[in-house]
Amino acid sequence: MSVEPPLVTGISPKEGPPGTRVTIRGENLGAEPKDLIGLKICGVDCYLSAEWKSPNKIIARTGPGKGKGDIVVTTKSAGTGTCTVGFRGYFVQTGPLQESAIWIDESQTLDRLGRGRASSPVVSRDFENPLGLSDEGNQGKYAEDILLEIFPEGSGDTKLENFDSAWFLLENHHGAGFDDLKAGLQYLKRNSGRQKEGPLAFVKTNLSTFMDCQETMRTMHEELIRDIQANDGSSITYQLENLLRDANKTADSLFQDVLGRKDRADSTRNALSVLQRFKFLFNLPCNMEKNIKKGDYDMVINDYGRVRSLFKDTDIAVFKKVYEEVERRVADFREMLHKKLLELPSTLDEQKKLVRYLVELESAGDPAWECLSNQQQWLLQLLTDYKSFMLPQVETEAPPTPSQRIAVPGFSLTSGFKTGKNHSFSSTQSPEQAGWKFKTPQRVLFVEELTDILTESFPDFWKLGQAYFSGNLILRETERIQKIDTSKHVEFKKMASDVIQLFSNLMRAAFLPESLENIDPALRKTFGEWSESKHDTRGAWLPHCVRYIRSCVGALSNLDLPEECLNICQELAFDMRTHCMVTLLKQAIQDMKNLHQRESWNVDTDDVCGGITQLPLLFENIVNETIQHLHEVVMKLKPGETNLFDQRDVQIEATALCTQLVKEFSNCIEKLAFKGDTLKPKKQTQSSSVSAEEETQEEKVPAYDKRLLIMLSNCNHTIQRAIPRITENMDKHQYPETEKIAQEAISAFQEVDEKLFEAYVEEKSNPIIGALEQNMYAGRFNWDECLKPVGVRSYLKEALMGLIRVHAEVFAISPVLVTRILTRVIVAVSEEVARLILCVETFNLNGALQARLELITLQDAVALYATDESSEAVQEALDYLPELKSEDKRFLEDLINNFKTRMKFQLMCFKSDPVLRGPAA
Repeated sequence: MSVEPPLVTGISPKEGPPGTRVTIRGENLGAEPKDLIGLKICGVDCYLSAEWKSPNKIIARTGPGKGKGDIVVTTKSAGTGTCTVGFRGYFVQTGPLQESAIWIDESQTLDRLGRGRASSPVVSRDFENPLGLSDEGNQGKYAEDILLEIFPEGSGDTKLENFDSAWFLLENHHGAGFDDLKAGLQYLKRNSGRQKEGPLAFVKTNLSTFMDCQETMRTMHEELIRDIQANDGSSITYQLENLLRDANKTADSLFQDVLGRKDRADSTRNALSVLQRFKFLFNLPCNMEKNIKKGDYDMVINDYGRVRSLFKDTDIAVFKKVYEEVERRVADFREMLHKKLLELPSTLDEQKKLVRYLVELESAGDPAWECLSNQQQWLLQLLTDYKSFMLPQVETEAPPTPSQRIAVPGFSLTSGFKTGKNHSFSSTQSPEQAGWKFKTPQRVLFVEELTDILTESFPDFWKLGQAYFSGNLILRETERIQKIDTSKHVEFKKMASDVIQLFSNLMRAAFLPESLENIDPALRKTFGEWSESKHDTRGAWLPHCVRYIRSCVGALSNLDLPEECLNICQELAFDMRTHCMVTLLKQAIQDMKNLHQRESWNVDTDDVCGGITQLPLLFENIVNETIQHLHEVVMKLKPGETNLFDQRDVQIEATALCTQLVKEFSNCIEKLAFKGDTLKPKKQTQSSSVSAEEETQEEKVPAYDKRLLIMLSNCNHTIQRAIPRITENMDKHQYPETEKIAQEAISAFQEVDEKLFEAYVEEKSNPIIGALEQNMYAGRFNWDECLKPVGVRSYLKEALMGLIRVHAEVFAISPVLVTRILTRVIVAVSEEVARLILCVETFNLNGALQARLELITLQDAVALYATDESSEAVQEALDYLPELKSEDKRFLEDLINNFKTRMKFQLMCFKSDPVLRGPAA
C-alpha cells in the first residue's frame, strides 16, 4: 500500500528571526526518526536541527531565510511533501543599547567618523504613529520583500537616513484616503508646533517661580533705598568708588611696561591666528591615538594621507617637527596592523581590510603574501597539533556502554577546538558535553574536528589567495592597482595542495594506515600511529565519519580548486567509502556467524511459506539493512564522485564479500541442525545465577530429527523466497554481478539442503525399516507353514503407522516438503519389504497369498507417493510369488477391501496432497 506524502498543516510560531525554535505539525511526517531525510523552511535546509517526535510532530530551528516561505518535509518512505501553511522569516534590527553576539552594521544609524552628534537612543512614541491615524492591522498589508523590490535603496524606518515616505505610507497606511492623509499632515504640524513652543511652555509651567524671584529683587531694592536715606542721601558705594579710582591710577603707573608688552603680544597673536587654520596638523597625533583606540582605522589613514600631501615637503621647522611625530605614530600603527594581520583565527573580511590598510600605509614587503603564508602555516600547525592532542587519549579510551548511541547523524560536537573560536586543547565544557565527548570514540572526534577546521578555515585561505592574484585584495582608493608578483601563483597552489595533502594523510593514518605504506617511514610516523583499542567501535561509527569526510570534500570541491587538490580529496573520499563498504560487509558477515545465538526454535506457520523460525527473516533483515545502509552512506553519489564499482578490484572484493555474507547463513543452518543441542543462546545476565525462565529457554531446543526438519524448512524458504528478494534488492541498488552472487549462494544452500534431507530421511526411515524383519517373523512365523490369511498382519500396519507419523510431523512444519520426504521414506520401506519377501525360499499357497496381500496393500496405501523405484521393488516381489488361482484372487480382493474399510481413517493422509498433487486418482 502506497504511503501518502508528508503534509504540513501547522507551525508555531508562524514568524521569527533565524534560530527560532518551531513546532511543525502535520500528517505522514515519517514513521521513525531514520525515515526523516529532509526539512526545508523558507528554502533553507534545516534538517540538521530537526528533531522527530512522532508522525505528526517535528521540532526544529529555522535558518537564515527571509520573507514568507513553505515548510517542506521529505521522508524516505513517501518522498517530498507539501504544506498548507507558511513561515515568515525576518532579521531583527539591533538597537544601540541592545547586546549582540554578532557585528552590527551601524553605518546607517551612527556617524561613522564620529564628527556629528549621535542621535538619542530614546525615540519618542509619537514617531510610532506620526500621522495619528488608526492602526490598520495586518490584513492586506504589503510584504517586506515586495516593498524592497519597489524601493531597493529605501526604508520605512523614520530613524534611518534612507527613510522613504512612500515606503512608510504603503507599509503603515496603505488603506488611508486622501482626506485622512491631510488630517494626518495637520496632526504632524501640530505636534511640530508644540515642540517649538517648548520654552514658552516651560515659562508658563514655572511662572510662580519667576514671580518669587521678582518679589525678592523688589524687596532688595527697597532695602537699598532705606540705606541711602539713612546715610544723608549719599551712596554707600561712594567711598568704594574713590578707592577704586586711586587704585586705577596707581596701576597705570605700575604697569606701563606691561602695556607695552601687551602690544607686542597682540602682534604675536595676529601671527598665531594665521596658524590657527593649521590646527588640524597639530591635533593630528592626539586624534590618531584616539581613533586607533576606537578602531576607526579608515579615519586614521584618511587623515594621514591628507597631512602627507600637504606637509611632506614643508620647510617650516615647526611643521617638520609635528610631521615627524605623525610619521612615528604611523610607523607604530603599521606595526600594530601587521601583528594583527598575523593573529589567527580571523575572518576573511577582517584580513582583507588589514591588508588594504597596510598597502595604503605603504608598508614594506608584501602584506597580502605574508598573510597567505602565515595562514597556510597556521592551518598546517593546527591540523598537526590536534593530531598530537588526540593520539594520547586513544590509549586511555574507555569501553562503550550499552546505553551509548551507535550513530549521531546531524549532531555537532561543541568543543573548544573550533575554528573561528578558541583553538586551544583545554575546553570549558558543561558536564553533559564532557560526558558525550567521553562516549564518542577518539577517532570520530578527530574526524569531526579536522573536517570542521578544513571546512571553516580553508575556504577563507583559498578565497584570500584568489583575491590576491585577481588584484581585488589590494585595490587602493585611488583606483591604482599595486604590482602583483604572478610568479607566486604556482607557489600558492603548492601551499594549498600541502594543506589538503596533510589533511588526507592524517585521515589515512587514522583509518587507512596501509595506504601510506609507500611513504618514507620517518615521514609516515609524523602523521600519527593510531593504536588499536581493545574497545574499538570504529565499525559502528565509520559511516558517520564517511559522511563528515564526504561533506568536507564536497565543500572543497565548490571552491574551484586545482585538479591536483581535487584529486587528493576525491581519492580520500573514494578510499574511505571503499573502506566503509568492506568494514560494514565484514561486520555483517560476523553478525551472520553469530546469528545461531538468536535462534528461539519458535516455528511460525502460514499457508504460503509453511513453518519457519525467525532466523530466515533475521538473515534477510541483516542483508537488506546492510545493503540499504551502504547505499545511503557509500553508494549514493555526490557531484564529482566516482562509482565504487567502476574499479574492477573494488567490484571483485564487493562481490566476494556479498557472496560470503549470503552463504554464511547456510553454515548457520547446518550448525543449528547438527549441533543445535550443544549451542547455547547468547545471554546477558546481571548476576551469576540463572533464572528459571532461562533454564526453560535452554530446554526448548528440540530433538535432533525435529531440528533437521525445521532447518530444512528454513533452508527451503531461503532458497525459494529470501535469496530472490535479496537479489532483487541488490539489483535495485545497482550492485555488480548479482546473478553470480545468487547462483553461488543457492548452490551453497542446496548443498546444505541435501545434507539435511538425507539426514532426516535416514533418521525417519531407519526405525521403520529396522522393525520390519523382526515384526514380520514375530511368533516364529514361517511362510511355508502359513495358515489361511484373515487380514494384513501387524508388522505392515506398524510400518504404515510409522509413515503416517512422518507425514504428520512434516506436514505440521512444512507441507511443501511432505512429498519430497515421504517418497524417499516409502522407497526405503518398499525396498526393505521386497527384500524380505525375496529372501524367502519357499511359500505354501497360504503364505504366497499372505505375502501378495501385504505387498498389494502397501502399494495401494501409498500410491499417491509411489515412485518408479518403489513400484519396481514391489512388482519384483510380486513376480517372485507363485500365481494365484481365480478363487484366490476374489478372496484376496475381499481381504484388501476389508483392510481399506478398517484403515480408511488412518490412510486418509495418503489419499490427497493439497500442496502439490491434489486428490488421488
